[in-house]
Amino acid sequence: MLKKSLRAQIVSIFIVIVLISVFISFFIGTLLSQREVAIDQPVLNIARDVSSLLDLTEPDRREQVAAILSRYNVHIESIQEGDQLPFSLTEEEAAPLFASEDQEPLLLSRGEGPVAIIGVPSLGNEQDSLLVKVDFTGFLHIMQRILIGGLSSVIIIGSLLILLASRYIVGPVKKLTNAAKEVAKGNLSFRLHHKKKNEFGDLMDSFNQMAVELQKIDKMRDDFVTSVSHEIQSPITSIRGFTRAIRDGVIPVESQKEYLDIIYQETLRLSKLSDHLLRLASLDSDHHPFHPVDYPLDEQLRRIVLVSEPLWMEKNLDVELDLFPCSVTADRDLFEQVWQNLLTNAIKFSNENNQIIVQMERSEQEVLVHIKDNGKGILKEDLPYIFDRLYMADQARGRSGEGNGLGLSIVKKIIELHNCKIDVTSAEGKGTCMTVTIPVKTASLN
Repeated sequence: MLKKSLRAQIVSIFIVIVLISVFISFFIGTLLSQREVAIDQPVLNIARDVSSLLDLTEPDRREQVAAILSRYNVHIESIQEGDQLPFSLTEEEAAPLFASEDQEPLLLSRGEGPVAIIGVPSLGNEQDSLLVKVDFTGFLHIMQRILIGGLSSVIIIGSLLILLASRYIVGPVKKLTNAAKEVAKGNLSFRLHHKKKNEFGDLMDSFNQMAVELQKIDKMRDDFVTSVSHEIQSPITSIRGFTRAIRDGVIPVESQKEYLDIIYQETLRLSKLSDHLLRLASLDSDHHPFHPVDYPLDEQLRRIVLVSEPLWMEKNLDVELDLFPCSVTADRDLFEQVWQNLLTNAIKFSNENNQIIVQMERSEQEVLVHIKDNGKGILKEDLPYIFDRLYMADQARGRSGEGNGLGLSIVKKIIELHNCKIDVTSAEGKGTCMTVTIPVKTASLN
């Protein structure tokens, strides 16, 4: 509706400001007009000049002069003491006129508004005293009408100009509104084109940047959904195919155990994928349980290595520990998953009879934990993407069929949750080193 539009509000504000200004101006003018000092001196000067003019005028022409002056609301009367007083003047008000010993004008009476009666005493009764009535009421009314007309014109013309000028302000807002509606409909490729160099231009640039980021997020979401669907569909297809073959008797009874083991492994793979997806969703939310406690980091690393012994013993790997006493303040369960995922990856991509090193390093401000292997390594072009969700399922370090590409994503999320950081160095065929950096405010050396 018009009354709710920005343009109507701008015009309304302008009119209100002008009306308030007019009211204040009239109020101040009225106060000034009621003060005696506002017109006393000017009317005394007028009376003095009228007296001088009459002195220079022939007696028989003074009536003509009086008629001319009356056109300008200046009325004059000559009186002597004892005469009837004109202009509704009282004897008490006129008394100073006849008692004065000089010919300086005297303000005898003031009426309502800009009306004053001035007396000019005679010198030694040689001539009549002079009464001058100055009435600026008509002039004031004319000025008020001119002022009101001028201000009305200002309001009307100003409102029209503001209405036109408001298009400059409202136009970009409408463009932004329409653009937001397009984005809300899912049109993330919509962009605002402009040449503005002001705040509206900055706002439109920010909107375009927001749309770019949303488009990237939307693409990442689509890729993620596609990858998850692929990861889920692959084991389901295997399970469906093998169970149908067993049901139909295609697979001999003596070979069924082997295929049942495959089905079992695929169900574990699905379960692991589901668990990782749920954990990532929980970590992404603001409601994931987070219980930081003080505990010895070196003992936690030793326990993880011990728990993983069946895995590294299967490949006949040599696991070397270089640790020192150190306590950290962190969520124990979450950090345990970090070390478990990193060590499992190191074992998975190490060749038989290789070596894995779990090493702690101290500095003035940080404690670093290195997990090194001399296995397959990571291609240089793959390094920037290894923490992306489901990237490993498609490209990174070769597909083993056991991973789902979410392990390192979970690790990075946990590390960021603790305000720590993780770095990776790797070379193809030479191995990989994962380094977790823990600030001293989180870790304390014993």
